[in-house]
Amino acid sequence: MKQLMSLGLLCVLCCFYSCNKTVQNVKVNSPDGTITVQSGIEDGCIYYTVSKDNTPIIGKSFLGFVLKDGDFHEGFKITDITHSSFSETWEQPWGEEISVDNTYNQMIVSVAESGGLQRKFSVVFRAFDDGIGFRYEFPEQENLKDFVIMDELTEFSLAGNHTAWSFPTYTTEYYEGLYKKTLANELDTVATPLTMKTDKGLYLTIHEANLTDYAAMNLTPIDETSTLKTDLTPWFTGEKVFMKAPGVTPWRTLIIADKPGDLILSRLMLNLNEPCKIEDTSWIKPGRYIGVWWGMHMEKYTWAPGPKHGATTANTMRYIDFAARHGFSGVLVEGWNYGWENDWTREGDKFSFTRPYSDFDMETISRYAAGKNVKLIGHNETGGATINYESQLDSAFAFYNRLGVDVVKTGYVSALLDHKERHSSQYGVRHYRKVIETAARYRIMIDNHEPAMPTGLQRTYPNLMTQEGVRGQEYNAWSADGGNPPEHTTIIPFTRGLAGPMDFTPAIFNFENPVFPNTRPQTTLAKQLAEFVVLYSPLQMAADMIENYENNPAFEFITSCPTNWSKTVVPDAEIGEYVTIARKDRESENWYVGSITNADSRKLSLSLDFLDKGATYRAKIFKDGKGADWKTNPYALDIEEMEVNTDSLIELELVTSGGAAIILTKE
Repeated sequence: MKQLMSLGLLCVLCCFYSCNKTVQNVKVNSPDGTITVQSGIEDGCIYYTVSKDNTPIIGKSFLGFVLKDGDFHEGFKITDITHSSFSETWEQPWGEEISVDNTYNQMIVSVAESGGLQRKFSVVFRAFDDGIGFRYEFPEQENLKDFVIMDELTEFSLAGNHTAWSFPTYTTEYYEGLYKKTLANELDTVATPLTMKTDKGLYLTIHEANLTDYAAMNLTPIDETSTLKTDLTPWFTGEKVFMKAPGVTPWRTLIIADKPGDLILSRLMLNLNEPCKIEDTSWIKPGRYIGVWWGMHMEKYTWAPGPKHGATTANTMRYIDFAARHGFSGVLVEGWNYGWENDWTREGDKFSFTRPYSDFDMETISRYAAGKNVKLIGHNETGGATINYESQLDSAFAFYNRLGVDVVKTGYVSALLDHKERHSSQYGVRHYRKVIETAARYRIMIDNHEPAMPTGLQRTYPNLMTQEGVRGQEYNAWSADGGNPPEHTTIIPFTRGLAGPMDFTPAIFNFENPVFPNTRPQTTLAKQLAEFVVLYSPLQMAADMIENYENNPAFEFITSCPTNWSKTVVPDAEIGEYVTIARKDRESENWYVGSITNADSRKLSLSLDFLDKGATYRAKIFKDGKGADWKTNPYALDIEEMEVNTDSLIELELVTSGGAAIILTKE
């Protein structure tokens, strides 16, 4: 990623405080002066507060740890305070826009124990115009070398009992939960991102950035108050994190926004990750793809070999032909390799990632795909057997690289990794990082399913294209509750979507389900189109079987819609109600718009003031048709064209769980 401008360290101010004060207090402001972070010592404990425009956001919240050999959160004195400022603009090789502004003011508060072992750490606070980030840094020191964190005591004392959207952590596998709207003091132990609305109309999201060799952060309430405490995912033996000094924790992040759309536009998390470590990123390319996948959920095909095996040479070539005709960059094939014939969720250690089944000629298929300018996308389901997978990483990725397979979808469908560790534990985080770094050496992009929650690592390793960690389209195939409810995709852009790209797999066109007749996409067809824009992923899958796309006029929107953007705007949104997102294609002057609603029908006026002034555009609108209803008439679709400009308004009528998708072609 190219560094465009760096003003660097503009100023450095050091302040030293005597250690005999009971209360010590210092602060840092955001560049625009609206957000203030204060920190200090009270009765030997370090704390921080956050306010915006002098309105409290986070009240006095204490920091520290419990280590295996004792407490590490009291008896402190401040030994040093350093202030600095930084500003740069950096470019993304792919993303929701090209350039990212990274401007902040920083304060480092260094503390040490007044007595005893006199151990020390620093808290680095960064204040941005849209929120804050802070992390702990442990310097090299005599009395703190290798140590074990049993608990992180970081608090978020909310200045009010806010409305929150969340799901419980430990009872929801793979972060695939439905978000519930509750008050903050009614929360269980929940995953982040945790998004809230205050009674003053502000929007807050708590998450983390740069999760490296550490456990994922969850949040748990303290008693029945509105104070939340960090809850780290443990190892199976109970420890939370094994650390060494010098070392750092992930950043704890707080986005503060005036309206919901500003949450989506925040790049605070990306800015708190390290710059790109891949020198040549020319091989990293977004795209849209299809796959031999939905037919397996519909039981037309099987993953394992047999009379209905989906991953055959002939069937894959049929999908490659379709991809070539319609401009898709890749074809995903699941069930091509040995191991599916076993009870793979329990026997993942029997998977081979280099040995295809006899009816899947990988060499021939790869050559055939290359001749059609289509890439074969590999699939590595591990069944959670990470040791087996790591033992084959180099041989498998070298094999794929030789065959021109430059995207791999990984999977970890198992309650525990290697039958003992949680996906979001330090163990899991270490494994996922090893896969990403190994893939980068072989010039392979990764689509990671059943991950730890994303934290912006795609800035550092942009070959990490997209991840699951969301209740996606597959639940519309087999979930006993009938599928994702209408409000689901109006919530996840403001919750899970803030963590990073989501491999939700939109664009189902046939809602008939021969396997589970009462389960289906609870949307209209127009909403399925709009989700292709609303739910961001640089690798975007058109998930249905290819025969369901043939001769359907709606398919034009999918085949024209890019997945890499130069600009993103959110004209209108309300969490859990509706959302409209507009994105500008990185390769042209055209814009694409997606607008979706929950179970309520509604009329929205879309202002096109984001278009270039003085220019004329041709709008092609795919919208809910006459009589459309997601329950009884989901396929009704009208396609309308009109000439528009920056002064135009487009009136959208969305039916219950409906939507609209728009192509704006600059003339």
